[in-house]
Amino acid sequence: MLEIGSTATDLDLEDTSGDQIRLGGRHALLYFMRSTTCPVCNGHVRDLAKRADLFAAADVRVLIAVPEGRGEAAAWRARRGVPFEVVTGRSGTPHESVGLVRKVFGAMQQSGSILLDRGGAVRHAHAATMPTAGYDRKGILAAVGSLQRNDKRDSGRA
Repeated sequence: MLEIGSTATDLDLEDTSGDQIRLGGRHALLYFMRSTTCPVCNGHVRDLAKRADLFAAADVRVLIAVPEGRGEAAAWRARRGVPFEVVTGRSGTPHESVGLVRKVFGAMQQSGSILLDRGGAVRHAHAATMPTAGYDRKGILAAVGSLQRNDKRDSGRA
């Protein structure tokens, strides 16, 4: 798993239309679902959606990474009314690109989240094998708050 302080500017991701996703220039929160059929992960996405205004105010682009292919990801997004971009991997899963592996004899896909600043530096990283522990709301909100404070401080210098 990527660690806080490392950089992740060129993850191999694509949206549900097949367009390559470029990170950078904007803060980005990636939430990695175990699968689109995981009820716990779907609850986490609903919680993120409730906070969409907070993320927008902080200029944080939210992306939901799923291990399924583009077609299944697009259908899931439409069915659930997900307000965020949904991304898959261009080669392999998006999970593999950040080191979220399958555990427990290869049966359990890890889930988690990564918050990147505009330069691609990891400001928050969380991973778990059990889906109930895969969403660190407090950690995400604290990291977003820290980004906002840094942005305000930096804009005061300009």
